[in-house]
Amino acid sequence: MRCPFCGSKEDRVLDSRESQEGDTIRRRRECKGCGRRFTTFEQIEEMALFVVKKSGRREPFNREKLLHGMRLACTGRPVSIETLEQIASDIERKLYNRLEREIPSREIGDMVMDQLRVLDQVAYVRFASVYRHFEDATEFRRILKELTSRNKP
Repeated sequence: MRCPFCGSKEDRVLDSRESQEGDTIRRRRECKGCGRRFTTFEQIEEMALFVVKKSGRREPFNREKLLHGMRLACTGRPVSIETLEQIASDIERKLYNRLEREIPSREIGDMVMDQLRVLDQVAYVRFASVYRHFEDATEFRRILKELTSRNKP
């Protein structure tokens, strides 16, 4: 690590602390050249993940965009933000664990729909109507029929 004051590459670590989330380490260092102290942070560099849209356009994966879509679908429903955060974290972890740099948006949408179908059927229908671009009531009937047939014993 290069000293920000004198440029020396010789230092010693005085203190190391992990962040509460466990994803960052803070190190307090002292330069052996000039004796001044400075702080560094270490983080794991995540693999860049890109979403491939229907048009073929690619954009960086955005967890907030994923959460926003689920929040809209769950507006007025008895679903906590913590639950949606957990679903977003699970989906994000699954995507990174695939070790693929590019994921089709359809696959991400399907993962969200699978989670919402179990969590709240109204939110599922709302999300599906936007995600699948429902044009008329027949598409709503079809998805409702699918849901009711799955719920019959």
